[in-house]
Amino acid sequence: MRAYQTLLYYCYSPIENAEEFAQQHLEFCKSLDLVGRIIVADEGLNGTVSGTQEACKAYMDTVHADERFAKTDFKVDEVDEPSFIKMHCRYKAEIVHSGLRNPQVIDPNKRTGVHLEPKEFLELKDREDVVILDVRSDYEHNVGHFKNAVRLDIENFREFPEKINELAKYKDKKILTYCTGGIKCEKASALLLHEGFENVYQLHGGIIKYGKEVGGKDFEGKCYVFDNRVAVDINQVNPTVVSTCFNCGAVSSKMINCANPECNEHFTQCDECGWKMDGCCSEACREHPRKRPYDGTGYYVKIPQSVDVSKRKYKKFPEKTLLTNE
Repeated sequence: MRAYQTLLYYCYSPIENAEEFAQQHLEFCKSLDLVGRIIVADEGLNGTVSGTQEACKAYMDTVHADERFAKTDFKVDEVDEPSFIKMHCRYKAEIVHSGLRNPQVIDPNKRTGVHLEPKEFLELKDREDVVILDVRSDYEHNVGHFKNAVRLDIENFREFPEKINELAKYKDKKILTYCTGGIKCEKASALLLHEGFENVYQLHGGIIKYGKEVGGKDFEGKCYVFDNRVAVDINQVNPTVVSTCFNCGAVSSKMINCANPECNEHFTQCDECGWKMDGCCSEACREHPRKRPYDGTGYYVKIPQSVDVSKRKYKKFPEKTLLTNE
């Protein structure tokens, strides 16, 4: 048994005075010496926290004791060290940004796709009348995805509503949605139903639970996670690596953030290119005066900064860090 655990969870449940709750919850987490990242919104909780076995048990027990969150499904990983550096608990408008002008029209507590347990998903996924839909961002599915899954070209889940028209050709199919832990599928499946899709399903507990309960069969590559582990193994049945190094094209599953904080591109880079490029995606970034020291991990604590995008002299990339799961 390892000394620490990492908990991945979410719960759609209305929270009154959610902004005040976020501050109180932060103090509670700190009292347990937990580290991680939690988003609190009027609609519920979305978090990943890490700490000792005892602290994680105390956290889960306390959350489950609150009737608002009694149904919370925790995905628990045993880890050698905490998966974060600091503890953050912030209030936001949504626990996962939907990109909808009026997100209230989609309420996962009222209507979502049919929840499939991992065994049911495994039994259905290869049928001819089924389409597997990855609702995650491109940087996530590039490092790992289900075999034959439809993958959307989106930099962030908030772009998902813009892709609905592209999915219209699958309206006569059973659509099996999946994501890391299940939270994005709650809104993605609800939106598909709202837009007239009839046979919509979602993988309950996401990729993480699928790996734990049925061995991860046919999940190709690794699963991107939103902590300093970056990507974790899922497939214990027929594993493979599908991602390639951004710089040289070699097969690699290692994802990093560019060492230039004004670029911060999230990309796959092999160890050889990592040291050669000093953790940067390009020579321009390697020579940038603000380049952060590279220690081989490509993981940096997020520091708020003001960036003048108009003055960039290199390719514009989405602002992503390892500390966000939207």
